[in-house]
Amino acid sequence: MTSKRVKTSVLMTALVLSLSACNTIATKTNMLSDDDVKTKTAGALGVQPNDVVVVNKHVDGTNTYVAVKANGGEYNCVINGGNLLSFGMTNPPTCAKKGTPLNSSSPFK
Repeated sequence: MTSKRVKTSVLMTALVLSLSACNTIATKTNMLSDDDVKTKTAGALGVQPNDVVVVNKHVDGTNTYVAVKANGGEYNCVINGGNLLSFGMTNPPTCAKKGTPLNSSSPFK
């Protein structure tokens, strides 16, 4: 291998490792409690936080995936943020009735 290829390979390896470390840090430092999830999803669904029941919650990287029940319906929601890398800040949740796709407001559709 040439010296230039070795440097490129080392840089790419360092980049991959740092990105995976960020994902791990975001997952491990998620600070969204069930009460936070209820409050945030209630706002998105137009109900009171007391009317929301968290059925399931899973954190992956910077996203928190939750299944909730509210107003007699079941919903799947994604909350982005709420970890050390986002300084605890979150974006508004994206929610959809169970069985329908989530419509992301991402500009990268």
